[in-house]
Amino acid sequence: MGTFRLYSGDDGQSHIETIDLDQTPDWKSAQAATTISFSEAPAGRFSDWHTAPRRQFVVILSGQLEIGLGDGSKHVFGPGDARLVEDTTGQGHTTATHGDQACVTCTIPLANQ
Repeated sequence: MGTFRLYSGDDGQSHIETIDLDQTPDWKSAQAATTISFSEAPAGRFSDWHTAPRRQFVVILSGQLEIGLGDGSKHVFGPGDARLVEDTTGQGHTTATHGDQACVTCTIPLANQ
C-alpha cells in the first residue's frame, strides 16, 4: 500500500512520485471532494494516451492497474494504493489492467478544480 502523485512536468510528460505522508502533512488534512464513484475494469483493458479529466484521487480496491509514461516506464499499483492524478495537460499516460483479474477502483474528484 502506498501513496503516489501522477502529475504533468514542465517537459510536457507525466511523472509519478511517491508521497511520504509523514513529510506531506496536507495529504493528511481533510480535502473537499465533489463525488465518489466505483468502477471495474476487466482483465485485458487498455486505454491509450490520455490526460486526467480533473484533479482526483484514484484508489485501487482490488486487482492491479498499470500506468505507462512517455519515457517508456510502466508502474503497477495494487490494492490500497492511492494516487492523486493531476496530469491534466501534456501527453498524459496509458492505463491498463495488469494480470488476469479485473481492477476495481474508487475515484474521488477534488472540489474547486
